[in-house]
Amino acid sequence: CARGGIVDEGAVLDYLESGDLTSAALDVFEVEPALDNPLIQHPNFHGTPHIGAATLEAQSRIGDEMVTLILDHFAGKRPHSALN
Repeated sequence: CARGGIVDEGAVLDYLESGDLTSAALDVFEVEPALDNPLIQHPNFHGTPHIGAATLEAQSRIGDEMVTLILDHFAGKRPHSALN
């Protein structure tokens, strides 16, 4: 599962500016939110929504997880994903 930082964003920008790379698209960044990232301003860069959890399989697993958490709550169990 890839996350931001797998690509050298500075190198991508350098290659875009030199013309060695004609366009680039990312859906995650090393630092988010990426509001100050110079890639965002480059005319040949395309930022896309991150939809990794929007697949049918992922949504089904999220639904299963919610049911488990609700059942655990009513059974008096501490949710396995509780942080505090």
